[in-house]
Amino acid sequence: MAATPEQIRECVLRAIDEYNASEERPIPRSLDTVLLGAGGAVDSLGLVRLVMAVERRVEDDLGVPVSLTDEKAMSQRTSPFRTTGTLAEYIASCLAARP
Repeated sequence: MAATPEQIRECVLRAIDEYNASEERPIPRSLDTVLLGAGGAVDSLGLVRLVMAVERRVEDDLGVPVSLTDEKAMSQRTSPFRTTGTLAEYIASCLAARP
């Protein structure tokens, strides 16, 4: 059974909760939160930690391993890491493309 967009968004939000538990500068828990760029909530190291938390959460909650830092992600015209919402959409597209 494929993961629903709601399940994927919940994984991202739960990963933000995990990230915030160990960070001094928390990420707002919203799908509109800007991660990178002007006014971004994380620096490059923070993004790496968040992406790792999201990958773990997707695998733990949905039972599907996902790699979010592959060539496909890095070559996107619009970064999938721009906001938490675009990250959730990117995960959904990765999971939908699986055989």
